[in-house]
Amino acid sequence: MAKVDVILRGGVVVTMNPAFDVWQKGAVAVRGREIVAVGPAEEISAAYEAAEVLDCTGQAVIPGLINAHTHVPMSLLRGMADDLRLDVWLLGYMMPVEREFVGPEYCRVGTLLSCAEMIRSGTTCFCDMYYFEDEVAQATAGVGLRAILGETILKFPSPDAASYDESLAYCRDFIERWRGHELIVPAVAPHAAYTSTVEMLQQSAALARQYDVPLLTHFSETAEEVEESRRLHGQTPVEYVNGLGLLEARVIAAHCVHVTEPEMRLLARKRVGVSHNPTSNLKLASGVAPVLRLRQAGVAVGIGTDGPGSNNDQDMFEEMRLAALLPKGVSYNPMALPARDTFAMATIEGARALKLDWLIGSLEPGKRADIAVVDLQGPHLTPRFALGPGNIYSQLVYAAKASDVRHVLVNGRFLMRERQLLTLDEAAVLAEAQRIAERINDFVYHREQSLLDKLVALGGLQREETYEIQVKVPIADLLAVEQRLSELDVELLKRSTRQQFDTYFLFDDPQKGSVRYREDNVLLERSDEMGRLGPALDVAPEYDLTLLGPTREREYENSVILSRSRFTSPAAHSLRFYREYFQPDHIKEIVKWRTRYRILYQGEEFAINLDKLSRPAAGTFLEIKSRTWSQADALKKAGLIGELLELLGVERQRIIRGEYVTF
Repeated sequence: MAKVDVILRGGVVVTMNPAFDVWQKGAVAVRGREIVAVGPAEEISAAYEAAEVLDCTGQAVIPGLINAHTHVPMSLLRGMADDLRLDVWLLGYMMPVEREFVGPEYCRVGTLLSCAEMIRSGTTCFCDMYYFEDEVAQATAGVGLRAILGETILKFPSPDAASYDESLAYCRDFIERWRGHELIVPAVAPHAAYTSTVEMLQQSAALARQYDVPLLTHFSETAEEVEESRRLHGQTPVEYVNGLGLLEARVIAAHCVHVTEPEMRLLARKRVGVSHNPTSNLKLASGVAPVLRLRQAGVAVGIGTDGPGSNNDQDMFEEMRLAALLPKGVSYNPMALPARDTFAMATIEGARALKLDWLIGSLEPGKRADIAVVDLQGPHLTPRFALGPGNIYSQLVYAAKASDVRHVLVNGRFLMRERQLLTLDEAAVLAEAQRIAERINDFVYHREQSLLDKLVALGGLQREETYEIQVKVPIADLLAVEQRLSELDVELLKRSTRQQFDTYFLFDDPQKGSVRYREDNVLLERSDEMGRLGPALDVAPEYDLTLLGPTREREYENSVILSRSRFTSPAAHSLRFYREYFQPDHIKEIVKWRTRYRILYQGEEFAINLDKLSRPAAGTFLEIKSRTWSQADALKKAGLIGELLELLGVERQRIIRGEYVTF
């Protein structure tokens, strides 16, 4: 009789082997790190003698679940910013907080917290992409879980690198340190096409091919991502990266919510594994991935939770249930994606998507002993039927919960027995995680009180305060004023005509200030050989943000107001993005046609704006303004503005106070 270390005996053994064998009273024999035998309990007991026999009566013995896509250190951001669109969530909250807090210790604690959660829910292998992956690897290997770990590479600075060159160098070192490890598979992880340069994607693919390691990335998560790719490259994200040779690597792609039929066939030909992340895609309103069509095209599709920042958990039982129900709901077909197929996606097909099906994903002799044991005796799992092999899959997918997992083994080693974690100090990890969360809470809370801090978090801010001295006067005849201006003894520096769409984000607390989003459509003009301006040729839109403080600080002679414009930055995102990010109490829109003259008068520069407001329909106005830096300078320019008003024939008593937004 052959000797083994442990026999899991008496439970329903769900093999997920090519024949999908299910043994109602089965057994699994384990020696060292490997499965030695699987079959009916009586046959295994007759052939093998074990140092320990674990009674699994009333339980299911299953392959360990495989989480095909997550970001494990983001467990420390669980529940921090919810009910937001992907771009606002990622660019407005996740990345700013990560820049501030993510470091080796953060990644270690976040990884341990995720490992505790995943072991408790029967996950034995996960696929991760984040920063400081060496810390993630050490924590994961120490706990005893199996993982594919990709070092995230971005075209802009990240928490562990000032440039993508540094990220690639870190990734190379990471691969060399961990290649060949028993539990850890290192990988290259360019975040996505829209956060990468051409050179970065090509170098990432070359690095993955050089070391024959996986390449992890995100594809077509949102419709906006696909539309932007078509606008910039004339191709979808998958088509674009394929043209750069990225798909020649061993690619594992997350999401693929908005891929086309030709792209699905391309992914199948290139043997790209896909991770379906139903909860995250629904929560961020990204859509529903075409899982049925992907699988029909021949793509191996696994199931992932995505990171806890967007899910908010890493419970694969919950993810399986949702993955099974979604296709039924959108196709009006209750037979779409049966429970057995869904369970395969969380086990053997998930292993295939990760290129690990030769090693894990099913209970077969010669494979690693990555096993979970699920208690089937709870009220929500009673009664149990055995009319056919399909019953057990239905129980596992539609009724079982993470809390039903009783034992977990990886590589033949018990990580949890009788629901007790054996390889980490759960109480200590929870306490450390909460301490970090409290620091993050203070940071985000104080940032949310300050429009400036929120603007700084987005990057690209010009961090200098500017002051303007200005005056506004309603004018009945703009052409007459323009004619007078042409006759003045001033030096014309520049003239432009533009249509401006201003959206003001206003707040009930006046001390917060306000934010102006401007779409500035500048009409490009041409001049003849005499320097005379001709008709407009084209429109070149510009977008910017301005953080405004109090609109009036002091009045001078001629009722000139010194207004303050605190900070400006380019508006790199959509108006919708900023509306959802700043969450104003009120929104007001101003639309105007503006002819702007930049002139030198008495050695000082002024802007003279001739404005016609169409929203609100408030009439036409003359505005004169100039930047100023001191009280003495402001007094001098106030006097000069008074002279200009007189030269332009404007009655000073008609001067009005306030900005257009106050009308």
